[in-house]
Amino acid sequence: MSVQLNKYFKYGLVILLSMALILFTQQIKLLKDPASTPVEWMTIMGLLTLWLFSMIGVLLSDLMKKTPIKILQEFPMLGWVAVTSLFLCMFFDFFVEAIGYVDFLAITTPILTFAGISVVDRLVDLRKTSWKVGIVAVFVFTGTYVGSALLSELGLFLANK
Repeated sequence: MSVQLNKYFKYGLVILLSMALILFTQQIKLLKDPASTPVEWMTIMGLLTLWLFSMIGVLLSDLMKKTPIKILQEFPMLGWVAVTSLFLCMFFDFFVEAIGYVDFLAITTPILTFAGISVVDRLVDLRKTSWKVGIVAVFVFTGTYVGSALLSELGLFLANK
């Protein structure tokens, strides 16, 4: 039991560190562009809401690993966080309002940093894959970029801009 609490404590601290980085990023963005989303009391409430959703998702993920239903056991933790967020935001407008005070770009910077760190942690596994994966990745990235650019151009064309 103590090991479980220690695990949740570590998850909670890592997520809290992420929230601090998001707050820091939003503050730096505000210094660079005073017209961007200001840091207010509701920003802190939005970050605490995101922390709460993340922790509920972690707990649900662990609980579902103990169920006899295989699909629930294998459902990823990020999926549980997303389901929790969706469910709670559907029923409580406060959560939507509070999260709205958190700047989206301030959220993406720390998340991409953590994603990069997690990939670097698995570089040994990445080197074991075939070189063909690199070619596929280049085409996927290029296709995604070109597809996004074409869709945005179509949107601008339809909006007469």
